Amino acid sequence: MTMNRSTIKTCEILLREYQDKPKGVNNPVKLSFTGVGGKDVYNITAPFTLGGKTILAGRVESRDSERSEIRFFTERPDSSWAPLSGAPVFMLQDPFFTFIQGELILGGVEVFPHPLKADAPLWRTVLYKGKTLHELTPFFTGPDAMKDLRIAELPGGEIAVFTRPQGAKGGRGKIGYAVASSLRDLTVELVNEAPLLADQFIDAEWGGANELHLLKNGRIGVLGHVACFDDAGDRHYYPMVFALDPATGEHSDMALIAVRADFLPGEAKRPDLADVVFSGGLMRKPDGTADLYAGISDAEAQRISMPDPFLRFES
Repeated sequence: MTMNRSTIKTCEILLREYQDKPKGVNNPVKLSFTGVGGKDVYNITAPFTLGGKTILAGRVESRDSERSEIRFFTERPDSSWAPLSGAPVFMLQDPFFTFIQGELILGGVEVFPHPLKADAPLWRTVLYKGKTLHELTPFFTGPDAMKDLRIAELPGGEIAVFTRPQGAKGGRGKIGYAVASSLRDLTVELVNEAPLLADQFIDAEWGGANELHLLKNGRIGVLGHVACFDDAGDRHYYPMVFALDPATGEHSDMALIAVRADFLPGEAKRPDLADVVFSGGLMRKPDGTADLYAGISDAEAQRISMPDPFLRFES
């Protein structure tokens, strides 16, 4: 798989390319959650195993609020997901996870009052680590106004760091990349100084990394999202993938792997969020397929199956 790229691929180009290729997605399933008092659960992770249990983390909040918490769920015999008894609850949004040196790394977005603007929120990514859920303790707080900060352990023990600055450096949000020698060397300065990936987003659009996969050939498979506004001001979020060489930062073009119409019909938090698919996590399977876990329209969680989108980057 060549890493050569063409011109910047806008949402319009990516969507046309996706619609022109054979449909590989199938079997959409709406995830059902109990024990949350009627609140929505969305922007979920893919399931992971810890302490012999299969666990899924999700963003839980009321339909008319963005005051969120991250909760952990286990699957019941009827295929519904129930809160894991005794598990901690974090006042964060949009959970994600990885494993580094045998420890679970859990991240989420912390929202807090803006120090300079009255009644305005600000946000940052917070990372926790621990051998168990009960041992999770914070060890890194990212820069203010940055979501979609992701890390992964490389074969040599270094830490791949994907960033998403906004504002003067990143506009509405672009992906940066850097390498830390270890978790101890992960600093706000390194995150802020990470170079942006070249020719990935036009200024009117934005995107970010959601989950990192170390591929067989040493490349990093990035599950992310690309997003835009339409003329009416409605948001459109699409799940996408690309691959990156961790040694050089060279990366492939993005490609969409699903669109909202591939999933089951459902509710939306607001009308302008109806066409939002937020990549949560991808479970790669030995048979060459994968399951995408996603937040839908900021109101629901669904899963869909597809041919493994990272296989072509491993060839």
